[in-house]
Amino acid sequence: MTSSRIRGFTLIELVVVITILGILAAFAIPRFISLDATARSATVTGLAGTIRSSAALARGLSMATGNSASVTMEGSPVTLANSYPDASAVGIGNAINLSPGDFTFTAGAPAATGTATWQRIGAGTPANCQVSYTPPAAAGAAPQVAVATNGC
Repeated sequence: MTSSRIRGFTLIELVVVITILGILAAFAIPRFISLDATARSATVTGLAGTIRSSAALARGLSMATGNSASVTMEGSPVTLANSYPDASAVGIGNAINLSPGDFTFTAGAPAATGTATWQRIGAGTPANCQVSYTPPAAAGAAPQVAVATNGC
């Protein structure tokens, strides 16, 4: 009769497994480090799309109601300049209805012709990780939405 003993891993097996894990970590960690900048850049680009859509929706509501001074979107008044949201907190700020936390909002002054900006919180260079919105300067023109993601 033979006795069977349960044996653990040998020292060589443990060293091989630890070495393989170390090599995998050396390739994986740099990829995970760059993901935060990519995520910030994606949120800024997404916000730009939200701003464009909200401005177009406000314009559509303005045309449908025949009111070029203000419209109501989701229960909030949105002040308009040339049938698009102006650059104030009550204009484009209410139109996009963004919850605080990810961006710092700065209203444009004056609201009808100024430029509103949203800077991404946590960016390496916030001034280069932002979205800006400028209402149209004349009737029939479109607002300008500019995106900067090289500092995210």
